[in-house]
Amino acid sequence: MFSGIKEDVKGVFHRDPAARNTFEVLTNYPGLHAIWLHRVSHKLWTHDFKWLARSLSTFSRWLTGVEIHPGATLGRRFFIDHGMGVVIGETAIIGDDVTIYHGVTLGGTSWKAGKRHPTLENNVVVGAGAKVLGPIVISEGAKIGSNSVVVKDTPAGATVVGIPGRIVKTQKSAPDDARVAKRHKIAEKYGFDAYAVATDNPDPVANAMGVMLEHIHQMDSKVEELCGVIRSLGGDVCTDNLQAIKAEDFAETGIDPVIPQQGEVLDDFDPKI
Repeated sequence: MFSGIKEDVKGVFHRDPAARNTFEVLTNYPGLHAIWLHRVSHKLWTHDFKWLARSLSTFSRWLTGVEIHPGATLGRRFFIDHGMGVVIGETAIIGDDVTIYHGVTLGGTSWKAGKRHPTLENNVVVGAGAKVLGPIVISEGAKIGSNSVVVKDTPAGATVVGIPGRIVKTQKSAPDDARVAKRHKIAEKYGFDAYAVATDNPDPVANAMGVMLEHIHQMDSKVEELCGVIRSLGGDVCTDNLQAIKAEDFAETGIDPVIPQQGEVLDDFDPKI
């Protein structure tokens, strides 16, 4: 038992930079207190002291704000950061080195007996407010974004965000270095990442807007080239400049972008990235 507590404390130092010393962790981390009380209630549950196990679980919820059914199975070095509002159902199974944040629910979607709660494999991270529902498997190393609702199995190493949860990154989908460099070049030019031009933004809607922004940027460049050629042949086209975008146009959005100068384009831009 004491070796398990020692492991838990070490796990906190690995995953929480706010932890200063062992005494502070032992006395001021309700997520750990909830896990330790659960281990006792789980022993009682498996030895058929059901009422006593549930009573200890209820006391733990009152004390820590974390509700873990005594039937749930928790792995080693499990860490609940902050803790308040976490709910873990009876048939949930959690692997080693898993981290979840406050407001997370590992819940069921059926009233039928049997396996009805999620399984989280080793090294999974579940962000604040996320809901993982049903007898699904969140495979090793997966990350669930804050406030996401996940109702389907998640492959190893994937990142899932949104309602319902969508996979936005997998171990096999990492972009090549050239693509990363070009997207970061655009992001630096605009001075902000509201359109998820940078490839490490996990928001799928923002990423879609980033693709549109790239396409518009390429179209602007092509139209400018075309107008230049027509004017060189004596044509009277493109004499009126487009209305310039000003930083003041973004005043109500809370964004303070750096607007590129008129006619400024990126070199070697690939519209297919």
